Amino acid sequence: MGWMKDETGLDKRAANFRALTPLSHLLRAAKVFPKKNAVVYGDHRVSYAEYHTRCTRLASGLARLGIAPGEVVATMLPNIPAQAEAHFGIPACGGVLNTINTRLDTGTIAYIFAHGEAKAVLVDTQFLPSAEAAIAAMDGDGPLIIEVPDAAAGYPATGRHMSYDALLASGDPDFSWLMPEDEWESLALNYTSGTTGRPKGVVYHHRGAYLMTMGTVVSWQLTLAPVYLTIVPLFHCNGWNHTWMMPMLGGTIVCCRDITARAMYDAIADEGVTHFGGAPIVLNMLVNSEIKDRRDFPQTVEVFTAGAPPAPATLSKIEQMGFHITQVYGLTETYGHVTECLWDGETWDGLDPSARAAIKARQGVAMPMMDQITVMDAEMAQVPMDGVHQGEIMIRGNSVMKGYLKNQSATEEAFAGGYFHSGDIAVQHPDTHIQIADRAKDIIISGGENISSVEIEGTLMGHPAVSLCAVVAKPDDKWGEVPCAFVELLPGASVTEAELIAFARQSLAGFKTPKTVIFQELPKTSTGKIQKFELRKTLQG
Repeated sequence: MGWMKDETGLDKRAANFRALTPLSHLLRAAKVFPKKNAVVYGDHRVSYAEYHTRCTRLASGLARLGIAPGEVVATMLPNIPAQAEAHFGIPACGGVLNTINTRLDTGTIAYIFAHGEAKAVLVDTQFLPSAEAAIAAMDGDGPLIIEVPDAAAGYPATGRHMSYDALLASGDPDFSWLMPEDEWESLALNYTSGTTGRPKGVVYHHRGAYLMTMGTVVSWQLTLAPVYLTIVPLFHCNGWNHTWMMPMLGGTIVCCRDITARAMYDAIADEGVTHFGGAPIVLNMLVNSEIKDRRDFPQTVEVFTAGAPPAPATLSKIEQMGFHITQVYGLTETYGHVTECLWDGETWDGLDPSARAAIKARQGVAMPMMDQITVMDAEMAQVPMDGVHQGEIMIRGNSVMKGYLKNQSATEEAFAGGYFHSGDIAVQHPDTHIQIADRAKDIIISGGENISSVEIEGTLMGHPAVSLCAVVAKPDDKWGEVPCAFVELLPGASVTEAELIAFARQSLAGFKTPKTVIFQELPKTSTGKIQKFELRKTLQG
């Protein structure tokens, strides 16, 4: 962009150009929407002016604790106001936000603390035992625990650590936010689900998150003052970046700690919720809820859903209940959703319900902030767009990670050929819409969580009675998919299904534990490779 300086006499850095960052949305909202509701959680209701002040106090308090720019501050929080405030307050002091999945086992949490070098962690009192056990398991010092009590939910302060309220009280409400000088600076650190072993640390930059918020506004056709219900965990791709987006529109974030049908219906009816995102399990929860848990509401609720494609029957039912569903697709490495099933009403409105539902389950086309998302073969050539030929989903655009923390080889492999390799196998239709056909590396997506079959197999193989084990996805009405283990026992050995599941639960997070164990000789190729496709057939038949 040399012409900007040569012909105007101004260098863009010295003029009015500033690094793109989602932090700017809240700075603006505090001035433009000061009295509008920003965050709602039961009796906790704060305006944008108050929200900005709380985030500013958090930033200042962390700085006074010694958090330096570029250092990591973690959270172990459900979808409560402190988690929303962390999305602005931690980067506002120059810190890098690391939201940790609260469902992880102690060993994985300890690994994340150590690998990310977290200096402090905000912990809901519900998860204090996990955080304390993880720190105790670390070599050397772990992060400083800052306790976030939630007495209304039954998790009062314990007094063992500095409290979140005390941290805010220590902060200066006039603290000047440390905005990035370069939009490539790190904003957040998110860990994958460890589908090939240890989880990888995905590093987000300010530019990607900012443009994700802008692209989502276009794709979701958002207008001013939406009311957004936090169903997607804010530890998952930072809630698909929606918490960073809402201040731009003067929207209201309605926090939802415990995801139940009654809680969702109450929020929709009482708070006027207009939008939420969630995995297909959330749709099933609403469709299969008891009548006593449902509430009437006048508005149509817009829903982004991602993960395993929702069942056509679920889609057809839920859209008769006041919800409009849009299928999206993305990964941790892409800040969340980067494709959308862009509906062609002129072509598809006249189709029968089952045909419409099948189309709605497609992963779709690139969202506006992305450059190109397509399907390529092993030679990185475009596959025929015929809905038949399979290839890998390749992604290029602004909302793609900087890379994997401390893992250059994995980063280079992921970006080989100038595209991010998703690892997902798909077909592409003549209208360019992408549809996942299979998942590379046998990833199981259960309730929106990625689960490694290899990890479960390794755990079960540790049982003294097990000779061989293969884990595949079993269709499930509630979770979309659940892990199913096929086990071949050692000669003369004996173990029950319940005993193996209990054994796995000792070292695996609950959602990773197989829900079914089938004992049989495993089908193998002539070279001894287990034929997982044969096992899948038995579950489908």
